[in-house]
Amino acid sequence: MTLTDPAAATTAPHHPGGSGPVRGDGTTTRTRARRRWRAVRWVVGLVLLGAFVTLLLALLRPPSSDTRYAPDAAGPDGGRAVAQVLGRHGVHVTYTRSAEKAASLARAGTTLAVLPGDSYGDDLSDADLDLLAGTHADLALIGPSDASLASLAPELTWGWGGGYVTTSTAQCADPDARAAGSVTSTGGGFLPSGSATAGTVTTCFPPDGAEAGTGSYAVVDGARRVAVLDDAAILTNAHLAEAGNAALVLRMLGRHTELVWLVPEADRAADATDDTGTFSLLPDGAGAVAVWLLVVAVVAVVWRGRRLGPLVAEDLPVVVRASEATRGRGRLYRAGGSRGHAAAGLRASTAARLAARLGVPAGATPDSLVDAVARATGRPTADVHGLLYGPPPPDDAALLTLARRLDDLESEVRP
Repeated sequence: MTLTDPAAATTAPHHPGGSGPVRGDGTTTRTRARRRWRAVRWVVGLVLLGAFVTLLLALLRPPSSDTRYAPDAAGPDGGRAVAQVLGRHGVHVTYTRSAEKAASLARAGTTLAVLPGDSYGDDLSDADLDLLAGTHADLALIGPSDASLASLAPELTWGWGGGYVTTSTAQCADPDARAAGSVTSTGGGFLPSGSATAGTVTTCFPPDGAEAGTGSYAVVDGARRVAVLDDAAILTNAHLAEAGNAALVLRMLGRHTELVWLVPEADRAADATDDTGTFSLLPDGAGAVAVWLLVVAVVAVVWRGRRLGPLVAEDLPVVVRASEATRGRGRLYRAGGSRGHAAAGLRASTAARLAARLGVPAGATPDSLVDAVARATGRPTADVHGLLYGPPPPDDAALLTLARRLDDLESEVRP
């Protein structure tokens, strides 16, 4: 504590509110905390509002993906409706994009559904097809590629037709097909291949104008049951309710209580354009949340930002009179209602000049200065202490009175 900084005196009187010692600038711990809170409360409010909206969006947004034919995809080309209906009927659906994992989960007494992948082509490699062909699960091939059909259902070959939506009736003895009655399809249908054993292949729902024996839906009864559907759009959310699509798909996939749902993922190593960076790790909906936070930030900047005029060039250095600087500082104090700061400045200047006149060293305590001034002026010690280290003035009139009294005190001490 130096005499030139009486504002930090630890012997200052206590604030009547009981919030700790009064600083030289007229503040306490409570008043400083209140002032800081008023300065940042709008920013805190905006941050909390943004966090609340972000959390609300995350909670209201159902877990969903945009992967085509995925059981958790709620879009028009997703398969969420089928998966939910199967779940309500006791079928446990395990979704995977890995052929290796699907092969490990597919066992006897389960159904393995293979759907088209991302690349609208052969997403399954020869090794993947070998793994799937070696499982003992019943197969449900929906919209298979040429390679998938040849490897997993060699008893079938593609028929002719397709390209436009047709509604076909069952026209076969398969119970699942007869329960459906009719389905819609844009596929070309299937025909028994030369390797098919007589009586093992059943084709249903012949497309319009197709060759005899062609069916949009086919079943191969052998060591395991293989059901094949030529158009994967039948099971999507957009087309499931058409004709008898739902009945056929649900019976096709719900034969067992365990269903492994495979939507192959395109080969990342071969797809150089695929994003495997940091953004690929973000959850679905992160983009919408980021846009919302950006909007909140822009609104906050526009709302709270300083609106300054154009820059004005000014030659430097600029000489400012001391009186002008003093008046400018006083106006700032008055505009901010900082009577405590103004009083602390007046008291600190008066204390420094009194200490210089009385020869009190700079490192002396406030009590030493008060005693020296009291002896020099004949004033009571309490009166001198109140002038130099008292509480901040409560209003402008008290500040003016304090300034006059400090001037009187200083005039009584001669060098």
